[in-house]
Amino acid sequence: MNYRHAYHAGNFADMMKHGLLLVILRHLLRKPAGFCVLDTHSGCGLYDLDATEAQKTGEWREGIGAFYDAPTPSETAPEELTDYLSIVGSFNAPDSPANRYPGSPALIASVLRPQDRLICCELHPDDARILRRNFRDQPQVAVHERDGYGALKAFLPPRDLKRGLVLMDPPFEKTDEFDTLATAMRNARRAFPMGIVAAWYPIKHRAPVRRFHDTLRDMGLRDIVDCSLYLRQPTDPARLNGCGLTVIAPPYRFEDQARVFLNSIAPILSPDGEGYAEVTRIVEE
Repeated sequence: MNYRHAYHAGNFADMMKHGLLLVILRHLLRKPAGFCVLDTHSGCGLYDLDATEAQKTGEWREGIGAFYDAPTPSETAPEELTDYLSIVGSFNAPDSPANRYPGSPALIASVLRPQDRLICCELHPDDARILRRNFRDQPQVAVHERDGYGALKAFLPPRDLKRGLVLMDPPFEKTDEFDTLATAMRNARRAFPMGIVAAWYPIKHRAPVRRFHDTLRDMGLRDIVDCSLYLRQPTDPARLNGCGLTVIAPPYRFEDQARVFLNSIAPILSPDGEGYAEVTRIVEE
C-alpha cells in the first residue's frame, strides 16, 4: 500500500515491460475476435514526468528520457522499437516537451478496438481515484479499487471473451512476493486457459529469479518464456540491476520479437556497455 508508481514512471523497467506488452497486444489485435486484458496492478494509468514524484527520483531521465535525447530512430530501427516510441509519443502534443508517460492501462487502452475490454485493478486509494478519473469516458475500461491477486478469481475467465492477457506487475514490497506471484500465475492460467499470462519482476541478484522459475516448473506449467534486461551484472543484491518479464503461452514469434526489442534498448539504457538482454525458454510447450 506504500508503493506509488508515479516515482518510477518511464524508467528502464517501464520501457522493458511496456515494449514487450505492446508486442503481445499487436498479436492479439491480428484476429478480429475481441479480447480482454486484466491488469492486476494498474497504478494511475498515465503519468506527468514534470510532477513532483517523477522529478524527485528522476528515474525517467535514464529510461524514456534517454530516448528523448537520442537521435530519432533511423529507418533501419526495428519495428518493435518504433511502434513503442510512437505509442508513447502519441500521449504528448506535437512540438511540445515530452512530459507524459503512459502506464500499462493507458498503453493498452490506446490500442483497444470496440470489441475489446480492459479491466484495471489498483489497491492504493489515491491511485485508484486517479485511475478512475483517467478512464471515466472510456466504457471499454473498468476500474476496480481492489487487490489485484484477488481479482484473478473475480474476473477470470472474462465474460463473453475467450482470448486475452493477464498482466501482473506487483510492487515487490513483501519478501515472499516471488512465491505469491508464481501461485497467481498458476491460478490465472488455470482459470483462463486460452489467455496469455505475463508477470514483471525486479532483478537484484539471480538466486530469487532461479527459485521463481523452478517453482513455475514444479507447478507443472508449460510453454514459458522469460525475458530479462540487465543494466549491469546482478552481483549487488542491494541494487536494482535489471528486470524481467515471464510469459506463459506467449504468442507466435514472441521470443524473436522480444529479443529484437530488448537488444535495441539495452545499449541506450546502459551506455557504459554493461547492459544486455536475455530471452530464454524456461519450459517447452
